[in-house]
Amino acid sequence: MSIEQIKKDAISQQQHLSAIVADAIKQAQARVDSVEVSINQSTGISVSTREGDTENVEFNSDGALGITVYQNQRKGSASTSDLSPQAISQTVDMAINIMQYTSPDSCSGLGDRELMAFDNADLDLFHPSDLNVDNAIEQAKQAELTALAESSLISCDGGYFNSRYGVYVYGNSLGMLQGYCASSHSLSCSVIAEQNGQMERNYAYTSSRDINELQSPVWVGKQAAEKAVAHLGAKQIPTMQVPVLFCSEVAVGLIRHLVSAISGGSIYRKSSFLLDSLGKAVFPAWLTILEDPYILKGVGSSPFDSEGTRTVKRNIIEQGILQTYLLSNYSAKKLGLKSTGHAGGIHNWLVSSSQTDADFTAMLRKLDKGVVITSLMGQGVNNVTGDYSRGATGFWVENGKIQYPINEITVAGNLKDMYQNIVAIGNDIETRSNIQCGSILIEKMSIAGK
Repeated sequence: MSIEQIKKDAISQQQHLSAIVADAIKQAQARVDSVEVSINQSTGISVSTREGDTENVEFNSDGALGITVYQNQRKGSASTSDLSPQAISQTVDMAINIMQYTSPDSCSGLGDRELMAFDNADLDLFHPSDLNVDNAIEQAKQAELTALAESSLISCDGGYFNSRYGVYVYGNSLGMLQGYCASSHSLSCSVIAEQNGQMERNYAYTSSRDINELQSPVWVGKQAAEKAVAHLGAKQIPTMQVPVLFCSEVAVGLIRHLVSAISGGSIYRKSSFLLDSLGKAVFPAWLTILEDPYILKGVGSSPFDSEGTRTVKRNIIEQGILQTYLLSNYSAKKLGLKSTGHAGGIHNWLVSSSQTDADFTAMLRKLDKGVVITSLMGQGVNNVTGDYSRGATGFWVENGKIQYPINEITVAGNLKDMYQNIVAIGNDIETRSNIQCGSILIEKMSIAGK
């Protein structure tokens, strides 16, 4: 099927799903105070290979309708993957029946009408592929074969290709009914490097809304092999306190802890280390985090959140100061505030510095003597206290140059202190995530080694 035909079919499907949502709202609206309905339907292919052999091929086409009804501050929700008229009527009945058994909650209900996204911006998110199974398998195989050719120390743990597109429609009894189509494509390769009885696993991947903007299978294979081989011969280091440089892939995770800390749920439950931090300095004054939901083809781009609230371009952090919490309708009401359009998560976060840009080599020179972290393990982060302790691997650096790989270390600190003690952010931006951030250098952290 041609790409043009896929696009036509998807638009037709969006119109069909919009009609289903409108009908479900109409059925429920006659019986309750308010209602919201959403449908997410996706179609895709995924393949995996191992050592050049095809291991798995999967096609999927699935979706579900979810409905939430509100009456006298009570709430009921139900869902169905059967989109027949009879099944939808039964789902409406089920949601209303469930609602009768729930307790009243003054914060339940739809959001403010003036915040709804009645106009739907085209964010260029829909780039389906007409790639067939043979082509998909060839992409995964080529990534693996490139990795194998890169070094005799490499064996492959798998090549993976995934391509999918979906249609999302949301509507509610305030009169909003909007939808959009979106696509995603990815290619990855996982490898194992072995030498003198030591084994190191690593991987590389590329992802994009547009398949034409993926890195090549050769790039993926080379990256995976080079990363795995570079960690062979890893040593342990003594326990110490030194500067730590988080490479951009793991630096994204440091910023993601901020998302949890300033989410409305954490704030109204008083379970955040950044409680009462609104309007206060959380980062150095040279650091800003801009959220831009309207980046064309952006990983986190969306015209509205999962509750129909219009997304907004805004600074989350401005010159180090926290500007907003991340609020859904419910958490906003709990806090006496307005929704910020963050039901379902964040959009594109752009972490930037007003200092001079520094590439990774320059960041190593700033580090001078310390540890580069390339991967993290474990879940040792306490969102209430901010205490941070995770297993890590990476490299030892002296005189601004990588000396040798290290493993079996634990890096520890407190996120509140870590954020304040960021020395610099690199311009080696990680672009495959909804958080775009360069490598992060922290002045000093505790390293537990041998």
